[in-house]
This record gives sequence, C-alpha cells and structure tokens, in this order.
Amino acid sequence: MTTFDLDRQSLLVLDPIVSKITAADLDRPTPCAGWTLADLLRHQVSENHAFAEAARNGSAKDWDSGQLGEDPYAAYAASVTDYLAAYGEADVAERQIAINTFGTFPGTVAIAMHLVDTVAHGWDLAKTLDVAYDPVPDAVHAALQFALMIPTDPKERVERGTFAPVVPVGTEENELDQFLGRLGRDPRWRVS
Repeated sequence: MTTFDLDRQSLLVLDPIVSKITAADLDRPTPCAGWTLADLLRHQVSENHAFAEAARNGSAKDWDSGQLGEDPYAAYAASVTDYLAAYGEADVAERQIAINTFGTFPGTVAIAMHLVDTVAHGWDLAKTLDVAYDPVPDAVHAALQFALMIPTDPKERVERGTFAPVVPVGTEENELDQFLGRLGRDPRWRVS
C-alpha cells in the first residue's frame, strides 16, 4: 500500500469525527498549545488546500489562508477533496514540491509529510472531542518512521516553529504514543 493510500484511509478515519463537530465545540482547547478546535480545523483546511496547490504549481502562495465559513465540516471536506484530487494525479510522486518553509521535496516526501499531519491532527481532534481515535495501524507505522527523521533539538524545533519539544515515551509503548511523543505531544493529554 502506498503512502498516499495510507493518507487517504487516514483522512477517511477523520471524516466522521469532523462531521460531528458543532458550533459549541469550536472554542474547545486542543493538544496544540494555544489553539482552539476552530484554530485546529482552520489549520487543517489551510494545509490541505496548500498541499494541493503546491502539488499542482510546485509551491503554494499561502499556507495559512483556509477559512471555515458558516459550515466548518463543508470547508474541511472540500479541502480534503482538493488534496486527494491533487495527489491522486499520476505523476505527482515525481514532482518537486515546495512545502511551506521546510523546503522542496519529491512528491513522495510531500505525501509522507501530509500523512504525519493527518495522523497527528486526527489524534488532536479525537482528544479535543473526547471520542475514540482508531487510526490505520500501517499509517501510524509509516508516520512514525517519518517522524523519527525530524530533528529533536528543542532549540531548532522552537526556532522553526514546527514542533514542541519531544515528550519522552518509552519504546515499549504503542507506535501511536511513540509518534505523538516524537511530535511533542503528551499521549496522556485530556480535555480538562
């Protein structure tokens, strides 16, 4: 199974979670420090559209322009459709794609980066809403393998504004918890 297939399956896992979000939920705190659920959803909408634009044009003009409008689920679903259409094109894996401030990568790497985002933010959404999160195990494994390549130096992570410092998680823990810790999330986080 390709990384794109794993990402598509991961997005399908998120769809029923996002579809149940109400206006009253949008102010909930998330595991992403300082972000409400509305901020998290807007980030996902922005990222999905920007990844799509970058796949089509080599780069995206703005990585933070997504809007939720009156119907956050419709905005989210449209962004997923846009992403899947762009990365479903036959030659996308061979294209050179500029991803935000990270650099320019082959399409296969861009897809892996999006998969990391999908799996991590899927967990964020589920925890924010206090609902079950059942990610695709192969997707978690692939996301973890990519996350293991992310620099762990706390200063570099803060300077780049990419990830919080690594949260220590034992190697005996499941792969999802290891992945979350590597991205700076505490697997034990709960809405207070």
